[in-house]
Amino acid sequence: MSNGVFEKKNILILGGAGFMGSHLCDKLVGNNNIICIDNFISGKRDNIDHLLSHENFIFINDDVNNLVDLEKYKELERFKIKFQGIQEIYNLACPTNPKNFSKTVIETARTNSLGTMRGLDLAVKYKAKFLHFSSSVIYGPRNEKKPVVIENDYRATSPLTPRSCYDEGKKFAETLVYTYRQFYGVDAKILRFFTTYGPRMPLFVGHMIPDFIVAALDNQPLMLYGDNKFTMTLCHITDAISAVIKMMASNEAGPFNVGAAQEYKVSEVAKKIIKMINSKSEIYYTDPLLFMSRLSIPDISLAKEKLEWFPIMTLDKGLEDTIEYAKAHKVMIDWNQVEEVKD
Repeated sequence: MSNGVFEKKNILILGGAGFMGSHLCDKLVGNNNIICIDNFISGKRDNIDHLLSHENFIFINDDVNNLVDLEKYKELERFKIKFQGIQEIYNLACPTNPKNFSKTVIETARTNSLGTMRGLDLAVKYKAKFLHFSSSVIYGPRNEKKPVVIENDYRATSPLTPRSCYDEGKKFAETLVYTYRQFYGVDAKILRFFTTYGPRMPLFVGHMIPDFIVAALDNQPLMLYGDNKFTMTLCHITDAISAVIKMMASNEAGPFNVGAAQEYKVSEVAKKIIKMINSKSEIYYTDPLLFMSRLSIPDISLAKEKLEWFPIMTLDKGLEDTIEYAKAHKVMIDWNQVEEVKD
């Protein structure tokens, strides 16, 4: 249904209270009606508190796996779903908690399969555009002889590992998106995100950048999971959301890589954070987490060519932005309790 009939699009964001989802809500809420679905397994109410009073924003606390009929939610009546329907759907729903990954394996498996189908079924019903947020994990373990991956660079991986519900689940979710596009003609798109950072990343669940920052602000030890050779690419959230907006507005289906092509030693990033904050913290190394592995480096040539997208935020400016957010939203932390969690 053409948006030309309506003053504002109705947009459904699955997993909208998470790190990336909340930033997407911020970007879109000014000119659109936003329906944010989240059950707070990974997302946080704090991420969307500032939007709850906005006339264009409605939050539904529910599991996307239960999302069969949007019209059952009375609070959505003001968006006239029965008449206007939904124009765009963004699927970010999936538990992401590296430290406590094993506690949400069933929810992860269900969301990557059933949850994705729920969103796609709604896209079929409303003839809505659908954008799926996939992950660099679909490329499998990093090949040190060829660390840079293009979109068709697939490698064989075992479906029987402790983290397969996420890795293989992300692959199956892409298969569902492709199948619905082929069978139903849904305008369904795929972006594959590499490591993304910025304000609102959850604390103490294994994401090192926000943990480094809050520890440095309190002159506490910075815990690095791995050794001083561990590396990662880092794409700021504003660049990632820019790719999302360009992708949804395009006629492209993807998949496209979205990430930064430059690789950093995590130990060097930690030192940079300590210096920027003028902290007395020191770096300590601990065992890698199950969910953490050295990922490939994205080749973003397709995104540059098809979307005219590339990351523009420098690491220094991105870290400064993230540090300022942490300072503004700093809370008292019981570091003794945090250490118990880390163990």
